[in-house]
Amino acid sequence: MRARNLAVVLATIHGSGPHTRAALAERTGLTKTTVSSLVADLLEAGVVTESGAVRGGERGRPGVAVSLSGHRIAALGLEINIDYLAACVVDLARTVRLRRTRPADNRNSDPTEILAGLRDLVKEITAEAEAGGLRVIGAALAVPGTVEGGVLRSAPHLGWRDVRVAGLVDLPFVIDNEANLAALGELWFGSRETDFLYVSGEIGIGAGLVVEGTVFRGTFGLAGELGHVVVVPDGPACRCGGRGCLEVYAGQDALLGELASVGELVERLESGDRRALEACERAGHALGVALTSAVHLLDPGRIVLGGIFAPLFAWLAAPVSEGLGARLASMRGTPPALVVSGTGADSAVLGAAGLIIQQIIAEPAQLLGL
Repeated sequence: MRARNLAVVLATIHGSGPHTRAALAERTGLTKTTVSSLVADLLEAGVVTESGAVRGGERGRPGVAVSLSGHRIAALGLEINIDYLAACVVDLARTVRLRRTRPADNRNSDPTEILAGLRDLVKEITAEAEAGGLRVIGAALAVPGTVEGGVLRSAPHLGWRDVRVAGLVDLPFVIDNEANLAALGELWFGSRETDFLYVSGEIGIGAGLVVEGTVFRGTFGLAGELGHVVVVPDGPACRCGGRGCLEVYAGQDALLGELASVGELVERLESGDRRALEACERAGHALGVALTSAVHLLDPGRIVLGGIFAPLFAWLAAPVSEGLGARLASMRGTPPALVVSGTGADSAVLGAAGLIIQQIIAEPAQLLGL
């Protein structure tokens, strides 16, 4: 009962705070004595803090406002991508305290070697966080592949199959698909809209469907493989074994061609380079075809383009919107709103950290040892 009440009080502070103790008692239905005891425990754990006196609608002397604290408790977000490793430390107030990225070529790589490099990055960033007075409570890892039962089942671009990630951290640990966590990153750190389809453009293309603030995962947790929606039935072969998949036309390799980076592609686009503009036009057309199918099936009101699609949004938006409008005109008045991600390339690693923060809010007694 006490663990449940701690969670109720903390969730109330998180969701609609700051609140005085009296206001918390009124909102939660708990007694003022119980709330005061729970708040004292949360204060000692460093989860909440007290600020100046406020009246808050109660009679008598003003109370002291209780709010989430970003000073002592933090979460660790991690990401393995095709061409980099990333880590970030985010405090309980959702402020990014540390951010590290290490460029790497992880294609067709040895999982043992890559995980060893990530483990070193974890040690480095957690030591720095602890030196700054933060206690890292847990970690989550975003990976570019399908995850089932805590196992990375398939990451074709990494060349990994059935990899169980273990020993990265001596903390509560979660592993999830990069697009799912990127969608949550957009939810918690970006637009904060509660219903949208997030499209993550990388070497592969994934999608995360957020419905009423929750990611839809499907029966086996494998929903969102938008990159393998067929846009040209007799098109080129794809790594998945099919032909004409979206990622063949709109994935990072297709967009960059012989260019070394997205930054270089943006420079070419800004200078009016014909080949660069044609590459974005083809990618946007293919995205429009694939997203039309997604709209028919899922009926999202908002589509968010993230990952490498974020810096390319200015050149992708028109062909994608035109394709959606032309194909959906007879079925609905207007196509879904098409917007750029508010978190860009950081969506997945932020979503990973945010997942741990949500767990702390939901289970403070268990994760904080209260």
